[in-house]
Amino acid sequence: MNILNLEKISKVYGEKVIFQEAGFGVQEHDKIGIVGVNGTGKSTLLKIIAGLEEPDSGKVIRANHIHMTYLSQHMEEILHSSILEYVTDGASDPALVVEGKKILQELGLENYSQGLDTLSGGQKKRAALARTLLLPTDVLLLDEPTNHLDSQMIEWLETYLQAYKGCILLVTHDRYFLDNVTNRIVELNQGHIYSYDTDYAGYLELKCQREEMELASDDKRRNLLRNELKWVMRGAKARSTKQKARLQRFEELKNTKGPQIRETIEMESTASRLGKKTIELHNISKEYGEISVIPQFNYNFLRNERVGIVGTNGCGKSTLLKMIVGQLQPDTGYIEQGETIRIGYLSQEPKSIPANIRVIDSVKEIAEYLPTSNGRITASKMCERFLFTPDMQYTLVEKLSGGELRRLYLLHVLMSAPNVLVLDEPTNDLDIETLNVLEDYLDHFEGIIIVVSHDRYFLDRIVNRIFAFESDGLRQYEGGYTDYYWKHQEIYGQAEEKIDKTETSDKKDVSNKSKSWKQPNTKLKFTYKEQREFETIDDDIAALEAQIAETEELIIKSATDFVNLEKYTNQKEELEQALEAKMERWVYLNDLAEQIEESKK
Repeated sequence: MNILNLEKISKVYGEKVIFQEAGFGVQEHDKIGIVGVNGTGKSTLLKIIAGLEEPDSGKVIRANHIHMTYLSQHMEEILHSSILEYVTDGASDPALVVEGKKILQELGLENYSQGLDTLSGGQKKRAALARTLLLPTDVLLLDEPTNHLDSQMIEWLETYLQAYKGCILLVTHDRYFLDNVTNRIVELNQGHIYSYDTDYAGYLELKCQREEMELASDDKRRNLLRNELKWVMRGAKARSTKQKARLQRFEELKNTKGPQIRETIEMESTASRLGKKTIELHNISKEYGEISVIPQFNYNFLRNERVGIVGTNGCGKSTLLKMIVGQLQPDTGYIEQGETIRIGYLSQEPKSIPANIRVIDSVKEIAEYLPTSNGRITASKMCERFLFTPDMQYTLVEKLSGGELRRLYLLHVLMSAPNVLVLDEPTNDLDIETLNVLEDYLDHFEGIIIVVSHDRYFLDRIVNRIFAFESDGLRQYEGGYTDYYWKHQEIYGQAEEKIDKTETSDKKDVSNKSKSWKQPNTKLKFTYKEQREFETIDDDIAALEAQIAETEELIIKSATDFVNLEKYTNQKEELEQALEAKMERWVYLNDLAEQIEESKK
């Protein structure tokens, strides 16, 4: 059932066109992720849908029975209210109060009577999220709901929204979150809205196909234009109606706009030379009152090492970074730095840039030139590579958006040519396209990277070691976030299982213990069906892979035929799902075969 329609909406701020006769419809059970670079109007679109802003032209049609709840990026100031009163909207319904407390617990707000005016900005955002999720609604409008959440909270929110029965429209830069929650992606691009009925991974594939088709159409237009130009340049020997029509056609072709290629940030490695001695942590510790934040930690950072730091909010991640960069001193132990170390530190709240200074002047205060592997780059050129056009470079800092300001902070850090990058939540306020380019830059960075982030995709993409703040101290894991997650589950899951078994056994009598300590010896073997499947599964996988390859060729051949393109794209998705299921089965059968062999020895 269609519950919302945006019809030919336009919105302009000054000279900037946000939407230009754009539109799309929303169905009752859609879970839509809204993506686009900073400044394309993602938050504006949510506000227009919520009725908080009006389009300059066009209309928004909402079903009469629909109730919407909107979560803003920025928490409004609410005084003289406890957390629980605010979240439940003052209701006394016992069921609502219990559910409110449960959600607040998951979001790390367990002091329900605490005044809202005493909370930090991040805590207020989490309280607003709890209120948005708790109060009855048909449509959730969520603007950056994962901001100020740690990884555990994000995973809980994913599960909550996956089970949510209503409609969701959300803006987020968390790519794993988009992939796990949404079933549709809406992209904002240069005033236009494009809709894709798929998750984030499928959107990337379909967007690539769309852009290839647009470029192919533009190539055809250019070829026609060349042919028309040749005819026009020959001169009009006669003035027939037919010739006038050709001249008119030439003018139309000439004035037709091709697909606009959006600028992207270009980065090169700018690291200074790094000597043998890097950063060494010698038995450091830090306490606040009676709380031990960092207990007795030793570590020597290796050259070109990439370390990700994870843990719950308030556990001490930023404290550790501040000690590494020298802003805080450890209570015990000491930190040594090599003579060649040059640290570039991006904090969550970077040093303020004067509001009345121009962008280019703020960058030149750091350095006029930047040495790279391909020669020196001027401050102005670096600004251009960070999407600050020549006009924007002479804009005052106070006029920059949140995302543009964060990009400028990052540019300041890199202009100092560091060989150690210490980044505290670098993905905050950056759009996905900027994140992709930043990740590519960090891939080629010749130095040490130490990063605190709750962005699981970013950690998987960048780091090769995880420092995790856990109940028993600071523990190290090899690999990215996913490697850490499964290893953590294996370690702590087994511990919890042992505790559960111990508690259960305490309730049983001694005779039951003696009977249950050893399981009967059952012989492992394949069933007849499993044996046949095991013998043919390799051929089945090869056949599916061949079908996928054939379908990909058909997709390429159908680049200009939208009907067939959609048909073959859907066919490919079905084949890939079948292949994934078959691969999981292959893993199971091979593991079982190994266990059978072991049992025979």
